[in-house]
Amino acid sequence: MKYYKGMDVSTLIEVEKMGGRFYDHGVEKDALDILQSYGVNALRLRLWNDPYSEDGRPYGAGTNDLPRTIELAKRAKAHHMDVLLNLHYSDFWADPGKQRVPKAWRGMDAGQMEQAVYAYTRETLLAMKAAGVLPDLIQVGNELTNGMLWPLGRIPAYEQLARFVSAGIRAVRSVDAGMPVMIHLDNGGNNAMYRDWFDHYREYGEDFQIIGLSYYPFWHGTLDDLADNMNDLAVRYGKDLVVVEVSMGFTMEDYAAYEKLPAEQRKGYATRQELVDKVAFPMTKQGQADFMKALLRVIGQVPAHRGRGFFYWEPAWIPVPGVGWATEESLAYIEEKGPCGNEWANQALFDYDGHALPALEVIREYPV
Repeated sequence: MKYYKGMDVSTLIEVEKMGGRFYDHGVEKDALDILQSYGVNALRLRLWNDPYSEDGRPYGAGTNDLPRTIELAKRAKAHHMDVLLNLHYSDFWADPGKQRVPKAWRGMDAGQMEQAVYAYTRETLLAMKAAGVLPDLIQVGNELTNGMLWPLGRIPAYEQLARFVSAGIRAVRSVDAGMPVMIHLDNGGNNAMYRDWFDHYREYGEDFQIIGLSYYPFWHGTLDDLADNMNDLAVRYGKDLVVVEVSMGFTMEDYAAYEKLPAEQRKGYATRQELVDKVAFPMTKQGQADFMKALLRVIGQVPAHRGRGFFYWEPAWIPVPGVGWATEESLAYIEEKGPCGNEWANQALFDYDGHALPALEVIREYPV
């Protein structure tokens, strides 16, 4: 498998439509042209089943339905980049705190849900194949630490969870038997959790090729913790490893003015001092670049060359009005409260005005 210098740019079209612009050394360019020039060779694209309310209002945060995903995949292929398709099996965000059943699947029993996963996965891939953008690799689920399709597939129901994941894997194999499949968990510094999860999954589930890890230094331990986990997983399970979500802040400057959103209407996770204090790198442009150097060293030293790269999370989600993480309609679906700004803007690889940051130079220079 190749070494991935990847980016998740799932909000890019929405950012562009709302006025976001990107620059490299002061020259305005297409964001993907800039990323490609810094060595990026793959894009990760999330897919939500039906990111619209019953009356057709978009859920926001990219509104990543199949047509938009195909549009982004075509741009990736035009830049000679691989595509990692990230199936959430939900109509909006799926993560360890929420794995909501798609609206169309509500009321299904376990057997019906298993068939729905298979059919949806297969139909999605056939549609992408017909559009000339069959993915190069695929995630069956997103951050499955606590399962998927709750409550039926919620841990500790590992056998049922494995049935759902395996249905997705079989659907992938029915379209392209050689496509690498990834299973993705969060909390990349927690070795005990990874061992427990994959030991249980292997009792029931179909085989796969890649273990994907999320690693956010605010929440997921130190880089030493990440290294210890990746080193163990590579030997224990004999799988390739990709840090499939990662980011690091470059500033503590408030960005509410860029979104034209009052500061009290943002969650502000990334600017909470108690979280920042956990990170060994300063929230500066140089600190972000130094973090990337250290991360790439961790990936590079995984035994048997099993560390196969990274996907930086939303490097181009710069703060522009109207591109927050949720809308009122999507909050109703996931049953959460707002506010709904872009709380990740200070962790992008472009500054608030869209200028490329030094961490991109680290990515370009890193040997593979």
